[in-house]
Amino acid sequence: LLFYSFKRRREKVGCSLTLNRAAAKHLIERYFRQLTEGCGNGDCTNEFCASCCDFQPLDNNSAAAKALELFKINAKLCNPSKKESDAPHSSANENTHLDSKMSDTDVFPQKEDFSDVHYLTENSVYRILSFCEEKGDYSALVRIIGRVFSSAEVLMKSFRKDEPNTAENHDSCKPPDADKHEKQSEQTSEKMGASSAAALPDEGVNETFDPCEVTVDICAVRRVYDRLLTIDQAEAAFVNALIYLTPNMELDLEYLDVYETNPDYLNIFIIVLENSNLHSPEYLEVALPQFCKAMSKLPVTALARLSKLWSTYGLPHIRRMMETFQQLITFTVVSNEYDSENLVNDDETVVAATQCLKVAFYASIQAGDVDVEHNEEDEEDPESDELTLHELLGEERLYMKGPRVDPLERELGLRPIDSIKPLIPFEDFVNESLNEVVEMDKDFTFFKVNAETKFSFQSCPFILNVITKSQGLYYDNRIRMYSERRLTALYSMVQGQQPNPYLKLKVRRDHIIDDALVRLEMISMENPSDLKKQLFVEFEGEQGVDEGGVSKEFFQLVLEEIFNPDIGMFTYDDNTKLFWFNSSSLENEAQYTLVGLVLGLAIYNNCILDVHFPMVVYRKLMGKKGAFLDLSDSHPALYQSLKQLLEYTGNVEKDMMLTFQISHTDLFGNPVLYDLKEQGDQMPVTKENRQEFVDLYTEYILNKSVERQFKAFKKGFLIVTNESPLKYLFRPEEVELLICGSRKLDFEALEKTTEYDGGYSKDSQIIKDFWETIHSFGEEQKRLFLQFTTGTDRAPVGGLGKLKMIIAKNGSDTDRLPTSHTCFNALLLPEYSSKEKLKERLLKAITYAKGFGML
Repeated sequence: LLFYSFKRRREKVGCSLTLNRAAAKHLIERYFRQLTEGCGNGDCTNEFCASCCDFQPLDNNSAAAKALELFKINAKLCNPSKKESDAPHSSANENTHLDSKMSDTDVFPQKEDFSDVHYLTENSVYRILSFCEEKGDYSALVRIIGRVFSSAEVLMKSFRKDEPNTAENHDSCKPPDADKHEKQSEQTSEKMGASSAAALPDEGVNETFDPCEVTVDICAVRRVYDRLLTIDQAEAAFVNALIYLTPNMELDLEYLDVYETNPDYLNIFIIVLENSNLHSPEYLEVALPQFCKAMSKLPVTALARLSKLWSTYGLPHIRRMMETFQQLITFTVVSNEYDSENLVNDDETVVAATQCLKVAFYASIQAGDVDVEHNEEDEEDPESDELTLHELLGEERLYMKGPRVDPLERELGLRPIDSIKPLIPFEDFVNESLNEVVEMDKDFTFFKVNAETKFSFQSCPFILNVITKSQGLYYDNRIRMYSERRLTALYSMVQGQQPNPYLKLKVRRDHIIDDALVRLEMISMENPSDLKKQLFVEFEGEQGVDEGGVSKEFFQLVLEEIFNPDIGMFTYDDNTKLFWFNSSSLENEAQYTLVGLVLGLAIYNNCILDVHFPMVVYRKLMGKKGAFLDLSDSHPALYQSLKQLLEYTGNVEKDMMLTFQISHTDLFGNPVLYDLKEQGDQMPVTKENRQEFVDLYTEYILNKSVERQFKAFKKGFLIVTNESPLKYLFRPEEVELLICGSRKLDFEALEKTTEYDGGYSKDSQIIKDFWETIHSFGEEQKRLFLQFTTGTDRAPVGGLGKLKMIIAKNGSDTDRLPTSHTCFNALLLPEYSSKEKLKERLLKAITYAKGFGML
């Protein structure tokens, strides 16, 4: 049925296009006759007419080319001569391309030709509609829609706010539900005014993007569409007009900079996008793709204005905009085939729709809960006057770029990290169909090297899921590793030294923190670029080559010791199961820097860590300070207390008896007093100043009290990741997923993707017994098995289905325990004689396994 519907609609649109091509041919012929024969008026002043005294004669070939050019720019046509006026007029559908420069006779060959309508208002639409309903013929309406909506100049002048009120003059023409629309329009207008008056200065957005500055009457446009879109003939006219309108708009924006000379040019996009049927099949094939291409040519200042305007519309309208662009992307992707030669990055429709979707994305952020304050100060490393080896080899531009900033983000003064809760969830902007066809190796190249000439979907990271983005990060990390390895080899040749292409750490198990701390601290001070090399860990006194598994165990052991409550670097909450920085820790800053380095190295080397931090830690790593809402995750009991204080309706001062002096316990359990303000113990908390008390309390707990510890921690993290696109591509919750993996363990998905070797297959009896045994395990036993086989008890980004585990045969029945290669996620399983023996041997292996040397 859907295919049949598309086919019928294509036939209908194609029929109209045939007529419009005939109209275009007719107009080009008129321009040709005007250039070769003239209009016959001796006083003609039209520079494009042969009758003009200043006109330079043209041969037929030159006149034909000039006629086509004049048609494209919709140049002036002289009033037809007597001879020309006697010629038969073209059909009504042929003249949808004309604008106010054309004669009214050409446009409306009707008795009631509405020659006074040079642009549309709500009044004029209802007047035309009444006439058509009375005649029982909508052809006049179709011609008006075709003429106005196919001309940028005419459409730009239509539906202005300063036009007379329709409701006062044409009550009889109102739609059946006009009263409801007017009430909604008043509410929308009030919301727009309030938002622009209050939100703009506070949100740090440029005041030139005040939505009230647009001259189009949006409420009137919505009422008109609600009325006209119920008429089938009008629907077809809108489609045809948009097809003719958009190519000229694209040229105007790309070559003539029309928006800079006339900001009201944005009215065209505002009016067209109020059409609630843009996502329907009639538009998806031709009209909407062309419109998105034109919209993507708008300058960033115009896109910012549009985004700010949409943010005042409310959830239904922003969601409709989002779904319209998403549907176009999905429709285009599933209708085409892409491969390494035919990239989706080269599909102009998908690219343009993605860029348009970005406008809705930022509108959703602005319309939700936003915090543009509480920003951490960016730490800038002092620049050295000495040239680095990267610079000498001309690689500084590729590998030492500063943090990328989206132009629209900069124009709006708003970042995704500033969003507390967007109006539309971030997940709704991810397009899974697109993610399936993006070639991330090619896309990464465009993102890093050819950003000015080729489009990369990483420039619109909101549309990519965390799995796809992690692939891009993986390529970035690997390229940096290979670059450092190559540069080290070159440098060693020059110096005549032994090359050291890896970041080698040799540690003792019983002194792992001291050894790692000393080695990493020396590297970070002497040559921080070595931290960009691939990590290679060796445990002293143990044989083994680190192909990834030894590094996993190193990270695990370091974290176990660092987060040991006896050390006192972090406090542990039994209720939330989360760690927080100990503000009274006696450890030096180097210890915290080591923790940050470990987190950065884990991301850089694609390792998953068993870290349990509240989300505010990742928000702070991405550049935000802790705010009141962050307490709900990190300090839930304190959050509830402060929330009750803010909501208390009684006498705060007498009933609560609080002052601006707070108390907390130190490392040894002793109470510590702190004044939130000078002489805070003498300043009572009242109903008037309780918000200030809450803000200062939050600032102290999440920021000031742990400033020393967190600053060192962040420093270590940034030493490894400061040149990475991590901050640009990922949101805080996605960074946590990169570091910690998924806490959800789907062993059904793991079973489906597991591969077999050495004589085993999924139909082998021991394999069937193995999976029955695994599925019968409890949560803790499953985590032990995962730790034994892969080196971590967390699922990677995308779930266990992305793990690619291998089960290989390791001999016939024996009393030996199963063994594993954690580097390759491989389990070596003997072919035990019974299911009971398999379970007993497997449980013993995963319970008592620790350290390298199982094999």
